[in-house]
Parts: sequence; C-alpha cells; structure tokens
Amino acid sequence: MTAPVFEEFDPASDCDCPGCAYWRRVLPYSRTVGHPAARRTVIVAAAATTALAAGHAAPAFATPQAPPGPGVPTGDGHGSPQGHKTALYGRSGKTAKPADPQKPPAATRAEIINRARTWVDAQVPYSMTEYWFDGYRQDCSGFVSMAWGLPTNEWTGSLGRYGKQITKDELQPGDILLFHNPQNPEKGSHVVIFGGWTDYTHSNYLAYEQTPPHARKQATPYAYWSNSDRYVPYRYNGLTADPAPTAPTAPAAPTQPATPAPGASVDTPYPGIAYFGPGANNKYVLQLGQMLIKRGAGRFYPSGPTPRWSDADRQATQAFQLAQGWTGAGADGLPGPQTWDLLVSGKGKSIPAAGKGPATAKGPTAAKGPTAASSPVAAKAGSPKPASHGVPGYPGRAFFRPGAHNEYITRLGEQLVRKGFGTYYTTGPGPRWGEADRRGVEAFQRSQGWRGGAADGFPGPETWRRLFA
Repeated sequence: MTAPVFEEFDPASDCDCPGCAYWRRVLPYSRTVGHPAARRTVIVAAAATTALAAGHAAPAFATPQAPPGPGVPTGDGHGSPQGHKTALYGRSGKTAKPADPQKPPAATRAEIINRARTWVDAQVPYSMTEYWFDGYRQDCSGFVSMAWGLPTNEWTGSLGRYGKQITKDELQPGDILLFHNPQNPEKGSHVVIFGGWTDYTHSNYLAYEQTPPHARKQATPYAYWSNSDRYVPYRYNGLTADPAPTAPTAPAAPTQPATPAPGASVDTPYPGIAYFGPGANNKYVLQLGQMLIKRGAGRFYPSGPTPRWSDADRQATQAFQLAQGWTGAGADGLPGPQTWDLLVSGKGKSIPAAGKGPATAKGPTAAKGPTAASSPVAAKAGSPKPASHGVPGYPGRAFFRPGAHNEYITRLGEQLVRKGFGTYYTTGPGPRWGEADRRGVEAFQRSQGWRGGAADGFPGPETWRRLFA
C-alpha cells in the first residue's frame, strides 16, 4: 500500500511510518503523544490511500478535528501550493509575535526590490518545506514575506491582510499581484512582486517570483501567464517613501565646492536601486546618463541618454564601475549608493577611452570573466567574436532581457526565423528585445524537450549553441 504524499511540513520526529508522516503534516502544530497508528483517525488516511492505490478518485481528507495551526483560518486546505503560516526557520525557529496587519514593519520600495534581488541573484531553490538561511520558506509566499520583511512566513491566504487592494494603473515596484483560490488553494494560488512595466502599453511587466526551479525575474504578461483575471494588485501597508530628492539650497552647503568637479551634477541624494533597471522610466535614469557621459561614457549613447532605462545605461554604468577597479557584484551595471556618490561628487576615476582601460576589457558579465568581445561596442570595433561560457558567438545572458538593445538580439531573431520559430514576429526581428523574441526562444527551447525554468524564453549558452548549430 503506497503512503500518501504531503509536502507542507517536514516530519517532527524520526518515525517514517505512513501514519506519523501523515499526521505530522495535517496537524503541523500539534504534539502527538504515542504512535498515531493506533488512533481511529488513521483509518481515514488508510482508506483514502487504498482508494488511490486502486485507481479510484479519492475525496480530499476531511479537516482534522483538532483546531488548525496558528494563523491558519478554519477550513483552509492543507494542499496549498505553499506552506502554511509558520515561524521563521520553521519548526526549529522561535515563535515570533505576528505583525499587526495594519502596521507591519516599515519598508521602502527600494528595500523590497533589493531583498527580492538577493534571492534571484542567489537562485534560491524552490521548496515548500525548506527554509533559506534568512529564515524564510522557499516558496512564493515565503518569498514575499521575506521581501516585505514580515516577522513570520505568511501564505497566499494571509498575505492580503498586510496590504490594501489597488488598481492596475497604481502598480509600482514593490507592490504584489496575488491570486488565492480559497475554494481549492492547490489550484493556481500564487503571488509575485511587481518590478515595473516593460512596455508603454502596460501589457507586460517585470515579475520577481519564487517558482520552480528557483527564484527568478522575467518579463511577464499582465496579470500572469494563467488565471490572469484572478490576480489582484496589493500595496504593502508598511510601505514608506524612498528618500525624496531635495533641491539644492542657496547658498550651497559649506561642504559643496564652489566649482563642481568635472562630471559633477546637482547634489541629488541617491534615490534607491528601484529607480534603475529594466522597466525604469524616470528623471534619475536621465540624470545618471548625463553624469556618465561627462565621465567618458559618450560612446555608449549613440543618440544620447533618455529617462527610460536601456542597455546603454547598464553598459555605461558598468564601465564606470570597472574604471574604479570594482569586479564581481560591484560591477553589475546597476548604480548603487557608492556609484551614485562618485558620479554626483565628480570623484573617482573616469571611464578610459575605448581599448585603453578596464572599462573596455570586460563586458556586461564581468563577474564571470568574459573577454571584451562580450560588449557590443567592442565587437563592432573589430574585437574577436564573443564566446561566453565557451560557446562561440554567445555574448552572455545580460544581452537578452527587457530594455536591451543590441545587434545580438537581431542576430538571434534572424536565426529563429531561419529555424522556423519566427511566427511571433509581426514586423521582423530587430535590435530591441521584445516579447516576440522571448516567445520565439521559448518555443525553440520547448522543441528541445525542455520544460519549466529551462524553457524561460531567455537564451542561455546551450540554447545559443543548439540554435546556431
């Protein structure tokens, strides 16, 4: 007889019999004394298991007679696609006082997005039972609990209490899109963090989410790939404003030099990382580009900087970071507080001319050590063809994402058309990354038999190798 499989909670003891395993899951907060196999209620589990083994459709287990665990409303199913409300670190953690849903811990939009990025960068594996080293459960609701800084692991049935419903037009980075199916929680319930619109039509956005096989961010159709009409936008109740830029006062502060250093700009405080990256469209992106041009990044902007974030901004920012001698995560192409401070104050080293310094010695994936050929600008100047990850011609994943604009996207699209995967193009492939490119890549990946995260629509080295083989 096959034991039923439940995935919400890890066993609380070393007994692996079906009875113990079952009751540890449906009564995660109870303390069972003695072997539960002698209890009459196990007959229900055994009967259901027998029915499943016989090939018949078995009804869901009835709600246990014991009261539900803390924070789990009566009647909530234990087959939810994420664990129930738990303490940080699960059973081994200390029970924290739940936050007041109307006055939860304060967090800015920049803090929420930064926390989400830490899991994406670490590619935290998806799990409904495991907990990351920060104490949060590695599923979609644990991911949002972490990003919002809640003292407990919530689930889709309780996250809505920590926010207020908003409209689609009000969405901003740090808000969430929540789908909870109370009638059948195991069917589709999910939650993602909104990271910004990727197009002016507001039909696609950058989603940060915890989903198999690991945390990711990617362009996603609004509101989601499935059950789109059932996702509800929410804004965190504990949201506080990011540091607001302050206009310079007259006379200038004593620490402000009378004559700004070369490349210096208005003494604008760092607005936060949420204002930069794919989908961003604001005055700070424009100011960043203007400051970078003054520091030698003009070659990255063939038509000048704009308020909309583009791959030119990322390449120019990374070139400036490399000029400071930074590597790895310190040269990721996104302006942090130190990058911004150097640009505003006019301090630090300027970007050397093409071919004369570290800014042109490495491309957008400098942390992994590719050659200069991984930069489109360097490639056009006669450098050898890129070979990221040892795949000839492949420039790296950083060239294929919302906001990217380069020759490799055009080359990718043309090859998709040749291979018969260009049906999503309405005007032909071009140098700007779009949803047609992503869907074409995804179709090719699926033709290779890949599923899940392996068919995310973004070309990795193996996708590129097979596509151009």
